Amino acid sequence: MQTLAKTEPQLADLKSRLTEIHDINAAASVLHWDQATYMPPGGAAARGRQIATLHQIAHEKFTSSAIGQLLEDLRPYEESLPYDNSEASLIRVTRRDYDLNVRIPSDFMAKFSNHCAACYNAWAKARPENNFAAVQPYLEKTLQFSREYANFFPGYEHIADPLIARTDYGMKAATVRSLFAELRQQLVPIVEKITSQPPADDACLQQHFPETQQLAFCHQVIEKLGYDFGRGRKDKTPHPFTTFFGIGDVRIAIRVNENDLAEAFFSTIHEMGHALYGQGIHPAFEATLLANGASTGVHESQSRLWENLVGRSRQFWTHFYPQLQTFFPSQLGNVSLETFYRAINKVQRSLIRTDADEVTYNLHVMIRFDLELQLLEGTLAVRDLPEAWNERYRSDLGVVPSSDSEGVMQDVHWYSDTIGGLFQGYTLGNLMSAQFYQAALKAQPEISAKINNGDYTMLHNWLKEHIYQHGCKWTPTELIDRVTGSDVTISPFISYIQQKYGELYSL
Repeated sequence: MQTLAKTEPQLADLKSRLTEIHDINAAASVLHWDQATYMPPGGAAARGRQIATLHQIAHEKFTSSAIGQLLEDLRPYEESLPYDNSEASLIRVTRRDYDLNVRIPSDFMAKFSNHCAACYNAWAKARPENNFAAVQPYLEKTLQFSREYANFFPGYEHIADPLIARTDYGMKAATVRSLFAELRQQLVPIVEKITSQPPADDACLQQHFPETQQLAFCHQVIEKLGYDFGRGRKDKTPHPFTTFFGIGDVRIAIRVNENDLAEAFFSTIHEMGHALYGQGIHPAFEATLLANGASTGVHESQSRLWENLVGRSRQFWTHFYPQLQTFFPSQLGNVSLETFYRAINKVQRSLIRTDADEVTYNLHVMIRFDLELQLLEGTLAVRDLPEAWNERYRSDLGVVPSSDSEGVMQDVHWYSDTIGGLFQGYTLGNLMSAQFYQAALKAQPEISAKINNGDYTMLHNWLKEHIYQHGCKWTPTELIDRVTGSDVTISPFISYIQQKYGELYSL
């Protein structure tokens, strides 16, 4: 057995190198955050170059032979420790990421990062102008980069598999397709039954709500739910996001629509869910590869848990609705809690994924997932993407975008990262959120009563203990099995949808 005394210098060296790499990546994240919030448009070209330079440096340092040798030297020590030991986990996770990244040339990372910055800026300009033609060449290049990335991992079953594994480790296109097919089979009849009824009245949400008051209410709510403003901040952006510079600096950015109260509020709760995860990681993991979420899907489970299972619940608004009415007395003073509750849970066939209700949301994700598989397979050309998008919305949701801005250009993902490997995490997160919440309520049934009284400490602490603190110590499969006792399944989510919306729509 190799002892710590013999391996301590190598372990210290590894941690030191990982801290340096973390700091370089964090600096790149700061530049990206600035680009998405306050940077003037004239800085786009330089910013793309700066971010690309930092990513290339970080990638070269991480894939160096020195780190490869340290991981090999530490293998006997890792194997001498229990699997759940934090140092064994650090070595294991670092080796997993090293084995993945060493296959990707540094010059590819630099070129791709530079391209992503240029593509994002092209999208930010083209979207309000409804000009898909302006961004099409960038998207075609993104597709080339995405295929090139996948081909660094020969032997895949589907070209999307390496891209999916990049964000949702352990998942493959076949697994996701199977889950999605099962989910679609259950959801479509529910959507049909609900949308055949007169729609809920959500006029109370479609009034003028001044931005200042919206931001103030959102600030008050997320602070009450546990977001630490001493280790984070809230800003505005065209597309909401959360960014992690370190456990002590986890920021959220949202957009505000003064004519739709729900948009800013629920995007704030959503991003706060991501941020609580980041702020809840064990401090000992700071500046290591363990200081990340287990996967995109697991991360999304936390944002959707807070946004939907908590934030759209009757218990939540029993406490918060009187406070909301004091912020907007002329708009909501004469609107009952029941009317408001039905409004925020209105189910309808809609165009915008981020604004979609809980019942139809996953259909939006499935459309994107299917289209990106077709793009990667070569059965769909980028130039035909708007038409294919519109046709899928017509067939799957019964609505057609009136412009590419509310259609194929509505999401930032394909215009700031790869095509493939990004969208499936949203639906995986929805499924996991119901599983995790079911496990929390089973362990501590009084959580519901606490939420009804405006106390979120018990739920927050349970999530910190069972999910947040572990960062990416466990794979997604390991984590969900440890917390819920099973693999990802659609059953808790479908049960939740049937119970909640069965009551709302008398199904």
